[in-house]
Amino acid sequence: MAITVEKSPRAAMPASGDGITPPLLHKILVAVTAGFLTLFIVLPVANIFVQAFSKGAGAYVAAFHAVEPSAGKQQSPADRRKLSAARAEAGKTISAIRLSVGIAAVVVPLNVVFGLAAAWSVTKFRFKGRSLLMALIDLPFSVSPVIAGLIFVLLFGRSGIFGSWAACLTWPDPFSVYWRGFAEHLWPFGFARSYSGVIFTPLAIVLASIFVTFPFVARSLIPLMENQGTDEEVAALSLGASGWRTFFKVTLPNVKWALLYGVILCTARAFGEFGAVSVVSGHIDSNDTMPLRIEKLWNAYNNQAAFAVASVLTLLAAVTLILQLIVEYKGSKAVIDAAEGEGANR
Repeated sequence: MAITVEKSPRAAMPASGDGITPPLLHKILVAVTAGFLTLFIVLPVANIFVQAFSKGAGAYVAAFHAVEPSAGKQQSPADRRKLSAARAEAGKTISAIRLSVGIAAVVVPLNVVFGLAAAWSVTKFRFKGRSLLMALIDLPFSVSPVIAGLIFVLLFGRSGIFGSWAACLTWPDPFSVYWRGFAEHLWPFGFARSYSGVIFTPLAIVLASIFVTFPFVARSLIPLMENQGTDEEVAALSLGASGWRTFFKVTLPNVKWALLYGVILCTARAFGEFGAVSVVSGHIDSNDTMPLRIEKLWNAYNNQAAFAVASVLTLLAAVTLILQLIVEYKGSKAVIDAAEGEGANR
């Protein structure tokens, strides 16, 4: 009796580089890819740090904090003017970093709420206008950021549609908060500075940043939530769980890694946005974010300081990349563990 042994599909597959891609072509493709990445990513990033430290570590630190002269040292009027200018420039740079962090701290939580709501409505329900909502979510990907900034100028500018209302709006600067106590006031906090209007204020930067970043969280969640379906939510509701309990106990744990991935992308874009922010900021020093500050330093021929601020953004990008890789690994590991658990149950 003849016995035939069937080979498994994995055993029948040719080894890497044998029968799929010729070895020489494989090496050429790897070399081209490595050369492209080196030329357009590695070398420019390395050049940022080389230029940032081109005048030494002291000059790098001076871009963020002016070096004070030693006590008792006599200074000429020219030296005092230089020190005063250095303090002013360093103060503007720190202000730009602080504003960038503040903008991200406002934009990211708002986009998390919007992204969860949009992904939930699109994937868990079927309604008229669903395709239109999906198209609106993707709109910032197809609109130039400069055009996005111009839209807000046309809406909230002095001659805009809501210009008369926006001109009457007065709101405090959160960074100017101070403690005034309960002696004469019911509310112990006060604000030393306030803004009038919307355009050419940090509020306009927040609006523009929200517009260009809101697709990231929603688009990270929608594919995963569509694949998961609604079986678990329906089961939880049928067992008596409320809508909020179902969301926090069933839906949110299943999408936590995709949500974190979207938050990372949204944060990186909020820090690095230039086009829309440049339009609505009015090129006012107090409205500068880090990208706008880099442009001004470069135009003032202060190249070393411009690269110093750029190095901060580069470090932020590196941290974002590392977090992204960690989240991708954790997410894929969770999917594999879930699949193995389902296989064991069967």
